[in-house]
Amino acid sequence: MVIEHKVSKMIKKTLIAAGICLLAAKPLLAEIDVFQWIDNQGRRHYSDRSKSDAKVLKLAPGATYYVVEKVFDGDTLLLSDGQKVRLLGINTPEVAGRYKNAEAGGAQAKDWLHQQLAGRKVRLEGDVEKQDKYQRSLAYVFTEDKRHMNLELVKQGLAAVNIYPPNLKYVAVLLDAQQAAESAGLGIWGRPEYAPQSFEILDDENYRGWKRITGTVRALKKTSKYSYLQFSDRVSVRIENGEGLSSFPDLQSYVGKFIEARGWVNKHAGRFVVQIRHPGELKVSRR
Repeated sequence: MVIEHKVSKMIKKTLIAAGICLLAAKPLLAEIDVFQWIDNQGRRHYSDRSKSDAKVLKLAPGATYYVVEKVFDGDTLLLSDGQKVRLLGINTPEVAGRYKNAEAGGAQAKDWLHQQLAGRKVRLEGDVEKQDKYQRSLAYVFTEDKRHMNLELVKQGLAAVNIYPPNLKYVAVLLDAQQAAESAGLGIWGRPEYAPQSFEILDDENYRGWKRITGTVRALKKTSKYSYLQFSDRVSVRIENGEGLSSFPDLQSYVGKFIEARGWVNKHAGRFVVQIRHPGELKVSRR
């Protein structure tokens, strides 16, 4: 990892010559005190040790950059320090693995991200949650030329927006980018595998994976933990009650509307539910 300090090249060279290292194994979390003085011959000196007539320079650490060691798929990276990173706010189709089948568009997302990042430096920007249940770092990834790679994947139509409150820092720009890519039919939005499907087609054979499920909401049902927008007695959209519910409009306003819900479908006791966490995963259509 390289700690980029906002000091001149001359100061950097002098500090290195004096034995003050500007490379670190871990990010610096505080300002660095460097002492500067001028000798009797007018020469400028720098040190990390105090001197009676020295002036103190406060060198604030800048961004920490990591080299991308490997691209696992379109939304997961391995960095040179061994850190595994899951890109926040997006989801790309799966690539083939030991316990999973390839999904349409997965190889394209992985190949594109590999071309952009393999062997290059990136900066990580976090949100509220720092790690997922697999101990992967959760981050928005930026290149040295300030390209936001989570956003770029969405712009290319290689990723769908995947919203997990409370990580909402870039939700608005990601949703805007997704709308533009979808309207243009880019990437996954031009593939038949990701076309909207009626709730009526869901069965034991075809419910798995990320889907776009459509239908008219017939009723609103509430339990102590969840609210359900019901397409029928066997298919519904599930929203967890609690703080996240406040971001939605009155759920009763969806009743009678034709909607599209985007997310993963779960099956339990012969019923199918699409779990959503944010109103950006619901679209109301006039048909």
